[in-house]
Amino acid sequence: MTDTRTATYRQPGVVLTDHRFSVPLDHDEPDGERIELYGREVVAAEREGMPLPWLLYLQGGPGFGAHRLVGRPHWLGRALTEYRVLLLDQRGTGASTPANRQTLPLRGGPEEQADYLTRFRADSIVRDCEAIRPGLTGGAPWTVLGQSFGGFCTTTYLSTAPEGVATALFTGGLPSLDAHADDVYRAAYPRVTRKNEAHYARYPQDVERARRIAAHLLEQPVELPGGYLLTAEAFQSLGILLGSGDGSHQLHFLLEDAFVRVPGGHALSDAFREQVRAHLSYAANPLYALLHEAIYAQDQRPTAWSAERVRGEFTRFDAARALAGDEPVLFTGETIHPWQFTADPALRPLRETAGLLAARTDWTPLYDPERLAANEVPAAAAVYHDDMYVDTADSLRTAAAIRGLRPWVTNEFEHDGVRAGGPRVLDRLLALARDRA
Repeated sequence: MTDTRTATYRQPGVVLTDHRFSVPLDHDEPDGERIELYGREVVAAEREGMPLPWLLYLQGGPGFGAHRLVGRPHWLGRALTEYRVLLLDQRGTGASTPANRQTLPLRGGPEEQADYLTRFRADSIVRDCEAIRPGLTGGAPWTVLGQSFGGFCTTTYLSTAPEGVATALFTGGLPSLDAHADDVYRAAYPRVTRKNEAHYARYPQDVERARRIAAHLLEQPVELPGGYLLTAEAFQSLGILLGSGDGSHQLHFLLEDAFVRVPGGHALSDAFREQVRAHLSYAANPLYALLHEAIYAQDQRPTAWSAERVRGEFTRFDAARALAGDEPVLFTGETIHPWQFTADPALRPLRETAGLLAARTDWTPLYDPERLAANEVPAAAAVYHDDMYVDTADSLRTAAAIRGLRPWVTNEFEHDGVRAGGPRVLDRLLALARDRA
């Protein structure tokens, strides 16, 4: 591993250093092709020269680079009181050899692209972390804070390289150790239904607004700025907002002024179209769409567009059926569907690649239950009651399966509690982990 420090600069209260790391594309072939990773080191300005322990932050996703934070917001301010923090762009995201419709053709056609992307799951991410850790920490283990998918990666870390972890902290990110994607979505659709019911109870006026928009789109899909094709199904996928702390309110504000009067009747407004495009386009994080179901694949079975297939078992999510009666149109949640690779211009060139990934069966295991049962690393997890994105029951089963892990179950926050709760969430998790230690 090579580490090139490209710049050091300041923001209010912090000193930042950019790191560029060279790591193998395939860690089983260390002398083969290499890719570049990017990480941003953050240290409190008043502690710049001190020998501090490291905290590695693994972002949720998959497919999202680390947050570009300014100063010391949210959990970061608390972390900087005792740690030097690395905000890592996981491979394929942010500035870490990004994988998208522009770069993937460099690999060749869809088959070559799909083969390449099999190396972008949690197992490879953890091996990246272990490759760069010794050069940063001098060989010492670091504290790992995993948010959502970052917690899935942290579970893999404890399964494969626990010697690299001083403390493991999870926020909304304890995966099932053995569930197939079908199991994940069969548990997810009822949770999403409850979030819909809570939203419509809070904003009953949105029932008719959503029905009107869905009916309009069933009759005539609308092209959004940039070429995204907004269908009724695409409109329903705005329900991904319902899993965050203020997401129900965001959805309400989006719906309340959707139409404007135009010559000859009414149309969806430009403002509505632009806001919807920003929520639905995967231009900034296409790996989320390409690999979302693959993060659950490890049992030699294809995912085979699991969310789409399982959706058929939950007929309340059929917009045409809802509109034929007097039912509310239900929004969907954190699901990826084949039609998105037609609707979204950022995904259209990757449709065949996505299909090959959905059909793949040679996925390797991501977790080691025996090693987790013998875990010695202090660990604590925030488990959010009725989390829309990660099943609470699965999280608690996994918490019980990781020796010594202390869960904190709370309904104070939604899935984004590490942002909304900030220092309090991190404080609680550190206290739990240290009490166990």
